[in-house]
Amino acid sequence: MPIFSEQHFQELDDRYRKNLINSLMGARPAVLIGTANTQGKTNLAVFSQVLHVGANPPHCGILFRPDSVERHSLMNMRQTRCFSLNVLSGKYAENVHQTSARYGVDVSEFEAAGLEPEFAEGYLAPLVKQAHIKAICEMREEIPIAINGTILVIGAIKWIDIEESCLRSDGSVDHYSGKSLAVCGLDDYAGLKNVARFSYAKPDRKPEKI
Repeated sequence: MPIFSEQHFQELDDRYRKNLINSLMGARPAVLIGTANTQGKTNLAVFSQVLHVGANPPHCGILFRPDSVERHSLMNMRQTRCFSLNVLSGKYAENVHQTSARYGVDVSEFEAAGLEPEFAEGYLAPLVKQAHIKAICEMREEIPIAINGTILVIGAIKWIDIEESCLRSDGSVDHYSGKSLAVCGLDDYAGLKNVARFSYAKPDRKPEKI
């Protein structure tokens, strides 16, 4: 079994190290983030670092790489304070991955990746028409992380649209019915398969499958 120590990290080939660390924790949601600038030019990019921050009030977080180069999604968020979250099924994996290409600021990834934008009334951020789960957020906080220059953006979830077949009666989202896309590392995409769902865990009893 290969073992990597801190000393080995610096000795590894740069691409090898990136692949190793990015895929270390396994599959994560592949979320397309839609933004537009103040002139209405749309942008779309796939992110795997989208996290739950709180449910009451509803907030999410997005981790950005250092803005030592142009980060069009972040630039647009700073201008309009608005962005969308979009989850697509595995049949759109190639389209989703294409949004990670480094297009110029004047190119819309919607057109380049073969996806269709749509808008919800009152919001500037574009949604992906093909997505079965969509949300619109308002940028509330930008937190610089000193240790490596990354940036954590906190957004308030203002609007949600979910296909009826993907919403359970208890309010939880059924990503399996929607065949939601996941990504492991930088370029490895997968579908989700349900293993089990359990009742709320308590110290005095075993959980039951539900």
